[in-house]
Formats: sequence, structure tokens, C-alpha cells
Amino acid sequence: MAIKFLTVLCILASICSLAIPSSSNGLVRIPLKKERLNLNNIKAARITGKQGKYATHSDLHNLGGSATDVVSLKNCLDAQYYGEIGIGSPPQKFNVIFDTGSSNLWVPSSYHNLLMDSFVHSRYNACQSSTHMEIGKNCNIHYGFGSISGLLSKDNVQVGDLAVKDQVLIEATNERGVPRVQTKFDGILGLGFPENSAGNAMPVWHNMVEQGLLSQKIFSLWLNQHPEKTEGGEIIFGGVDHKHFKGEHTYVPVTQKGHWQIGLEDFLIANHSTGLCVVGCAAIMDSGTSFIAGPKAMVAKINHAMGAKRFKSMECKKVLSQYGDMMWNLLLSGLQPDKVCSSIGLCYNNGSRHVLSKIIETKVLHKSGKGLAIREDLQCAACEMTAIWIQTLLRQNKTKVKIFEYLNKLCDNLNPVGESAVNCDNIRNMPHISFILGNRSFHLTPEQYVLKVIQGFSSFCISGFIPLDSRPPRRDPLWILGGIFMEAYHTVFDFGYHRVGFAEAA
Repeated sequence: MAIKFLTVLCILASICSLAIPSSSNGLVRIPLKKERLNLNNIKAARITGKQGKYATHSDLHNLGGSATDVVSLKNCLDAQYYGEIGIGSPPQKFNVIFDTGSSNLWVPSSYHNLLMDSFVHSRYNACQSSTHMEIGKNCNIHYGFGSISGLLSKDNVQVGDLAVKDQVLIEATNERGVPRVQTKFDGILGLGFPENSAGNAMPVWHNMVEQGLLSQKIFSLWLNQHPEKTEGGEIIFGGVDHKHFKGEHTYVPVTQKGHWQIGLEDFLIANHSTGLCVVGCAAIMDSGTSFIAGPKAMVAKINHAMGAKRFKSMECKKVLSQYGDMMWNLLLSGLQPDKVCSSIGLCYNNGSRHVLSKIIETKVLHKSGKGLAIREDLQCAACEMTAIWIQTLLRQNKTKVKIFEYLNKLCDNLNPVGESAVNCDNIRNMPHISFILGNRSFHLTPEQYVLKVIQGFSSFCISGFIPLDSRPPRRDPLWILGGIFMEAYHTVFDFGYHRVGFAEAA
């Protein structure tokens, strides 16, 4: 009976259809939404944590015609850009990040084992697609933030008005460390090279070319840098839109396929060379992350030049000053540290945020040598850590004044990892940062590389530069140029000539 009922559902699903936005003059534009960056979704703002790069062709490409298609992008968190695609017949809709830093297409499967995620995000149901084909192989992808795993399958994929047949995708059944509960995207559509694809799956753009859907072997990316505008951006397959850039593009050859990796000739702070790229640097264009990542020493130098403070240190002090008294009273009443932060609303124990799974001790409090574990969920992590510190010092019969003085010092001594906070009032006095690509200087102003974070009715600013730990260390220092750079410069990815092009965004 259950099998018959499922069969009936599949038949009914096959005669239904989902509306795909209509096109005009070869362009498909989808309404865009924007959300501000806040403490709870900073991790998601650098979701991919991977690599990806640009390469383009020296001619400007005309827009229009049936072989050109546009997918409008939504700006999530003022940091992440995603758009809608359809998978299956009839097409099931998904919001995906168009990610030049990876090569696979994946969306959550209807067999996804995260129950909470199923209420927030769309899930691919193979039963409801008449064009679904099983491959039956397992596949997994490791990102900087976590991993996904699932089954390989084939189905038709609709990107704007382009129908890509027999596209290999991953039906994700497992996600570890993927912070999507607080994000608007369902999955990722990778735009990297086949060499970087898990399971030897051909990227969507590769199949577009093989199936004759594009007149030109390029796609271009425009990310709207104006947060007050309703448009988040556009990705255009097969051409460019001249209204999205000024002047002409400067083209740089891809130096290593897999990622969109190009050579970086120099890196400047306030128009002064850092000397970092004397023997050559590399840069990877990654639309899947909002930040710019670079060698630790250089990022530290940039952040010092802008007067940045370690973000986790700042967050620790903020929690201590705003919630310290409340935490003190709860701990005195006998409440355990793993319950304190959920009691005051900074952490939740229903799985939507991290909770302490064990008591964490630090070598500054004990001589046991155990290292401090700091969670990525910054506000929750700072609360959990502070609660443990207070309880530990309470056991030593120290006074409240002495304990809080000591905790302030501990906040100052946190490891310098993650994002760094800057003074919003001092942005105009911060230096310009420049990247030399193709013998041309591409400047970033402080207004472009400083991100404003909204928390309740207040806001603060963070540096858009984060340290990149390249393992093993590279002879050519590596940079990841994410959304901050692409917002300033319209980018063309030319997979026909293996180049990336940059022009000032309009």
C-alpha cells in the first residue's frame, strides 16, 4: 500500500509545474533581497572558506540573443550573493550560491538527515522528477567551514532560460559545520574548473558549452556594492552587460586550472609596496566568500594600519560588560555554565546554535596545559567561555571585583584569529589597499573593505581582511579575493581563453 501511495504521489508531481521567471531580450532577472551582516551570521558570510579565481578575454562581449542568459543575484548578509535555479522535471526551485571557488552543484536531498534544516530550506526530491537518473556513487566535499556528503545523480538543471540536460549533481544527505540555518541559500553551484570537481562531475558551465547553449565561453559577475539598492547583482552566462562596468577590462591569464587562479604582481598599503610579491604571488577569485584572505603577516599589517582590534577579544569584553552581572548571579544561584548562556538568550540548546558539550579549561586558569577552544559562533562562544572562567574563579574564592579585572585581561590575551573590529568613525583616515593585476593597480577604499555589522539597534565595523593559513606554506604567497573585491570590480570569467577580466564596477 505504501509503495502504491508513493507511486501515485510521483505521478501527480510529474504533471505539476513550477513557474520559472520569464526572460526579456535574453535576460532573466529575479527580484533581489538584501540582509545586513550580524554577529550570528558572520560565519556564513565566509561560507565557502575555499578558493576560486578569475580569467577572461580581451574583447568586450555583447549582451543579448538567445545564447546569453542572466541570473539575478540576491545579496544575503550584505556579503553573500545567491540566485534561483530549477532542478528536475518539473523544475524544483533552489536558491544557490554561484561559487567560483568550487566546481560541484549540490542541494539538500529529501533524505537529508538534519530535521531542523528541512523546515528552512528546499530539498531535492528525486521521486518528483521524471528526468532524474541515479548514478549510485557516494561523494563528499570538504570546505574550509565543514563538509557535505551525499549521492551523485543526474537531472536537468534550469538556469534562467537555459536548460542544461543530464547535469551531475550531489544530493546532499549529510552536512557538517555548514551554517545554513541562518542563511537563505539551499546549496552551491560551483563555477570552478573540472579539475577541481569531486566525483569527476562536469561543472554546469562546462555542460552549457558542450550542449551549445552559449555563443561565447564566458560568464560575468556583477555584485552590487550599494546596500541601499534593491538589486543584489547579476551573473550572466555567455556575455556581459555594459551598464555594469566602466571603461575596459584588464585581462589576466589563469595560472593554475582547478581554481580561477591568477598571478598577483604586487600588493600595496597606502600606495607603498609591501615587498611580499618580489618572487611572485597568487590570487584566487572566490565569489563564495565575502572577505579577502591573505598571508597572516600581511593581514596583520593591514589591520594594524587601520587600527583594528582582535574581534574575539572585543566580543569577549562586550559580553562581559553587558551580561557579566547577570551571569555572575546565575552562577551563584547554582546554574551550570552550559545553561547560563541559553538562559540569557545568547545561546540556544535546540541545535540552532552551539552549546557546551563539555567543560573547557584554559592554561591561564590551570597549569594542565589544555588549550582554549573558541567557537565560531562569536557571541555565544564568548558567553560560554566567560561563564566557565567565572565559575572557575568562584571556586578559588576570589572577589567579584578581582574576578572581573582578571577576566578583562584574559579577553585581551585571546589568540588573534578570526575577524578584527575597527572604529567606524575612523574609516576615512584608513589607507587605500591596492592589488596589481595585469600591470594595473586595483584600489580598494576603506569604505569598500570595511564591513558594517548590525546587532540589534547598534552597529559596529569589522575589517574585510582575514588571515589565510596555507598548508603546506606556498612559495608564492596566496590571496583569496572574495566579494569585497568583486563588488568594486566587475569580473569576467573566460573559460575559452582561460583568463579573468576586471573593470571598475558601475
